[in-house]
Amino acid sequence: MGNERPDWRLETAPARRRRQPVAFSREAEPLAKDCRERFDREWPDCWMAAAAELDWHEPPEAVLDDSDAPFYRWFPDGRLNAAENCVDRHLEDRKNQLAIRWEGKRGEKRDYTYHDLHRESTALAATLRDLGVSEGDVVTFALPTLPELPIGMLACARIGALHNVVFAGFAPDALVERMTAVDSSALVTCDGYYRDGLAIDQKRKTDAALAALESTVPTVVVDRLGASHEVELEAHQYDYDDLIDQYRGTDVEPVSRAATDPLFHIHTSGTTGEPQRMTHATGGYLAGVTWSARAVFDLAPGTTYWCTADVGWITGHSYVVYGPLARGATVVLAEGNPRYPARHRPWKIIERNGVEVFYTTPGMVRTFMKWGESFPAAHDKSSLRLLGTVGEPIGPDTWKWYYTHVGEERCPIVDTWWQTETGSVVLSTLPGVDEMKPGAAGPPLPGMDVSVVDDEGRELPPGEPGYLTIERPWPSMLAPLESDHYWVLAEYWQEFSDDRADSWRYITGDRAVADEDGYVTIIGRADEVVTIGNRRLGTAELEAAITSVEGVTEAAAVAGSADGDTDLYVFATTAQERDTRDRAAIREAVADAMAERVGEFARPAAVVFTPELPETHSGKTMYRILERIVEDRPLEDSAPLRNPEIVGEIATLWARE
Repeated sequence: MGNERPDWRLETAPARRRRQPVAFSREAEPLAKDCRERFDREWPDCWMAAAAELDWHEPPEAVLDDSDAPFYRWFPDGRLNAAENCVDRHLEDRKNQLAIRWEGKRGEKRDYTYHDLHRESTALAATLRDLGVSEGDVVTFALPTLPELPIGMLACARIGALHNVVFAGFAPDALVERMTAVDSSALVTCDGYYRDGLAIDQKRKTDAALAALESTVPTVVVDRLGASHEVELEAHQYDYDDLIDQYRGTDVEPVSRAATDPLFHIHTSGTTGEPQRMTHATGGYLAGVTWSARAVFDLAPGTTYWCTADVGWITGHSYVVYGPLARGATVVLAEGNPRYPARHRPWKIIERNGVEVFYTTPGMVRTFMKWGESFPAAHDKSSLRLLGTVGEPIGPDTWKWYYTHVGEERCPIVDTWWQTETGSVVLSTLPGVDEMKPGAAGPPLPGMDVSVVDDEGRELPPGEPGYLTIERPWPSMLAPLESDHYWVLAEYWQEFSDDRADSWRYITGDRAVADEDGYVTIIGRADEVVTIGNRRLGTAELEAAITSVEGVTEAAAVAGSADGDTDLYVFATTAQERDTRDRAAIREAVADAMAERVGEFARPAAVVFTPELPETHSGKTMYRILERIVEDRPLEDSAPLRNPEIVGEIATLWARE
């Protein structure tokens, strides 16, 4: 094959179509078969269907304000409150229904009905108000997956304050940076939390961050570790439980917010560069996540739903908190890593809670594959009726394993693509409506318009890989705050002066290919490339070749200069049943597969087998860490990782090569 580039028209072609399983039936009102055509025909008025999912103080008459294009404002004359939509409106019909069921790392369990959720979030809202937090102020949260985090987010929304959730694992400097960026008026944190078998002293980290701030902010501290961990509260620090007891029963009316008012700030993880602050508006964001929670995840009142995402990331905001609670679902929260303390844990959570809809990352599924099918097979999964993935592309083999061994060939899979910037799902099949194609995210949702374009912005024909763009605005898009304009305009929005009637598009930064049916397969980030000689190769195409080798479950390809010359290096995981004696054969097969499917120049200089790849909590591989290991450079802060302990192990394995 020489130095030929792979033919992506063949390599990324999804497998044959899969019809929806006969056993699946939608809990919510079925979507019409012609919904995409109708939404396209009636755009943008079609998005009133999303607005209709919400309760409004002043229902909007206008759908879209385009007077400040490219910064569009949705439902500009409407007013509502997000907390009221997620809690209060359920009280009349289902106040005793479970809203949140939490499982701690040490077997603890806490249940919150919608009535409980209302009482505690209202008490915290009164607390924040008396600590000086007003409408439009920002409260930062540095909490792990505890019920107090969604409760705090809803408390902020109730009084019209914005929340700024920071991943609990970040170092003090990162917390300071994110608090300063939003001029935070208060902080909610905890004494500590458990990471696998270790107790992490969270308050020590947050105290270090608070000492670095220019001004003192009131701090509320949640007791997670109990009597085993004594905490001394300083001035301007308050015990969460004491405050809730003090303010329980206080009446706090939901503050009416304009649909265009900001609901929260959130920062990107910084895995591909400097973290960026993003802001989502109350009406458009809430309409988008609520509508998609129904259309994509089929969430109805009472549906038991488990999403493994950390609440600190956008998936947790949209599809752990706001979307599911606005739909009246029962949300399962599982503290920490579902992989710990035992490989049976995820299946026990599904079994004992009767989980109906399960949403996780392809990386998590690949871990399940690596462990073997015996673990899910040992548990009753008959409650499941819909599966989902998010965070990165899911390969056809991983898709088929998930479909067979978790969904038992009766649960549809929604392979969703979206971003922090989009706020809600953009690409996905609709369960009960669309046929599935393993490996393809699917067509755009109704009302969404996407294209795959070349370097000049010209739309490419089916089968040709290019850059994924969104061609018109959508409700849950970034809010146009003045302070965010500059980097947003420079990095994401592009205006064209060609003959297009609509001269606006959003550049996603992902590469993709679309087929004749409009199903889109994500190839990977445009900036996730390795350079060998004068050739630039996408990591996704390299890793597709690697994982085509039997026994390889996951892989990452990086370029590095270990010996002065730039070479290609592979880090791979293998199925559990593979004996270490097989690895020499697998190593050779990986090298041959890359040479055959990509080109001889792509034959790797080394293939390193590792138990896991370094991954963020949203399932993305942190290539920077692998590059630094290869080049023997100092390792950076591993706080964004869900598995920071693997970094040292990989470095040791690399040193043995």
